[in-house]
Amino acid sequence: MRFATYEHRARRHVAVVAEDGTLRPLPGVHSLAGLLAEGGGLPGLLDAGSALLDVPAGPHLSEVRLLAPLQPSTVRDFVTFEEHVEGVRRSVDGAAGVPEQWYAAPTFYFANPYAVYGPHDDIPVPPGSSVLDFELEVAAVIGKEGRDLTPEQARDHIVGYTVFNDWSARDLQSAEMRIGLGPCKGKDTATALGPYLVTADELEPYRDTDGFLRLALTAEVNGQVVGKDLLSNMSWTFEEMTAYASRGTVVRPGDVLGSGTCGNGGCLAELWGVRGEQTPPPLKPGDTVTLTVEGIGTVSNTVVPGAAPVPLPTGRRRSRERP
Repeated sequence: MRFATYEHRARRHVAVVAEDGTLRPLPGVHSLAGLLAEGGGLPGLLDAGSALLDVPAGPHLSEVRLLAPLQPSTVRDFVTFEEHVEGVRRSVDGAAGVPEQWYAAPTFYFANPYAVYGPHDDIPVPPGSSVLDFELEVAAVIGKEGRDLTPEQARDHIVGYTVFNDWSARDLQSAEMRIGLGPCKGKDTATALGPYLVTADELEPYRDTDGFLRLALTAEVNGQVVGKDLLSNMSWTFEEMTAYASRGTVVRPGDVLGSGTCGNGGCLAELWGVRGEQTPPPLKPGDTVTLTVEGIGTVSNTVVPGAAPVPLPTGRRRSRERP
């Protein structure tokens, strides 16, 4: 099933999306994250959707404003594509190859759950940035709480998938990562999710013999294709990522786990690293980025001017006087 969150006549709804684009709203449900929090995992979500089969149809997709499928409680963004690591490392850090430590575990950082945008929302340029980039990813959504999961157990905790665009201010990212704490404001302004939450069972036909989802990924800027890859080129499965995320802690319903950016043009920075120049150029207001994932759908966002940065002083060099 495909679940959408949308706005219609100034009200928010959660609905199952029919094949013809008709929406069947869940009575009294205004938050997909809230529905997931009620429990039941994937079976519970499918039961809620199946109960709508005899309910009168609501509006068509063309009549509503699609929102992000859910407001995540947390967003973990992994980095699971070797090709992306190789290209972006050359572009951002000036280093070659993939660090050997990268192969040890599926590394992630926490992104900002308060900066989530819908599949067709305008995206503001981050304050102080002039090198904006997109990142084509797929995200798994957790539907059941778990701790210290094995990859086999983790499969039952993934309720579905959505398209994930990790908007990145490369100039801010490059500067702040020299401190050694990872991306901060460079990844803080926008994450786009959508257009739907596609339940995990829908994508099982795409699973290969190694457990990876073989989905075609395409990135376009202003209608021009700049990247194509397969989701199955990940170095870890979503189940392995979920198991790692749950190690020593919990994953809960509504948590989002991004795959990390795909290779072969999944972002501009990778292409810059490979080509040795900023071609295509950084995104600017008026540019439209369209990301399509087979079996899930398309998100398409236009860049708009952002706020000017609020001035702050540089850090003070202190005397280190002691009492």
